[in-house]
Amino acid sequence: MAFVTRFAPSPTGPLHLGHAYSALLAHDLAVAARGRFLLRIEDTDIERCRPEWEAQIYDDLHWLGLRWPEPVLRQSDRVAEYEVVLDSLAARGLVYPCSCSRADIRAAVSAPQEGVAKPGIYPGTCRHRTMATRLPGDALRLNMAAAVAAVALPLRYCDTGSEQPGWHEISAPGLIARHGDVVLGRKDIGTASYVLAAVLDDCHQQISDVIRGADLCEITEVQVLLQHLLGLPTPTYHHHHLIRDAQGKRLAKRCDARALSKYRGEGATPAEIRGMVGL
Repeated sequence: MAFVTRFAPSPTGPLHLGHAYSALLAHDLAVAARGRFLLRIEDTDIERCRPEWEAQIYDDLHWLGLRWPEPVLRQSDRVAEYEVVLDSLAARGLVYPCSCSRADIRAAVSAPQEGVAKPGIYPGTCRHRTMATRLPGDALRLNMAAAVAAVALPLRYCDTGSEQPGWHEISAPGLIARHGDVVLGRKDIGTASYVLAAVLDDCHQQISDVIRGADLCEITEVQVLLQHLLGLPTPTYHHHHLIRDAQGKRLAKRCDARALSKYRGEGATPAEIRGMVGL
């Protein structure tokens, strides 16, 4: 199988050193394997994505010396495909509409009768609802218990990265306890959440190797489950270490002091950026 990987940023802020490391690593591994490096723009977050940030992504990556085939896949162009898959999952009874806000979820988890729920895990408030009750503004959640019952567990995937290399097994109790009923469809009809859109796009682009930060290790379990539910291939994963600041915190887009544009403005070269991130 040909080696195909991708760098898939969201245009919600400036690229920083962590993005540079991930993009350069993916590009280097593709070159070493005589494979392909693709760019994908994950722009389904309508409220936060901006055209100027997308333009700067292209500019920064070109400055680093990276090239990719055109046209670039943009998730906003694939909404119809996402809706078809969400409808198919709904027809199988695997998703349900949810109107809960983040405040509603925090209140439910902290309530005495819901005290058994793990902090951050959806407590199932809307799990009784059917798709016939879906209203504008409702998200779609995966019924995790129904999903794990629909596949043969445990599932396995390979991670060749530096954080947790080797084969990993995924169990039903682990999926339910660590993830609960994750959101697959955002409140905008037809707009898939990252966890589903990335799975569908990786298959569409025939990605063989997913190279991304270790902060996404855990969500890989849900994505492998979705691949099995949908009959899609599971790529090899490579979760790399994160670039951190002097205090040991991972970089975020709000860390403008680490933005590539700032280093460029100060006269840094692409070779110096490579040195800063350890490549």
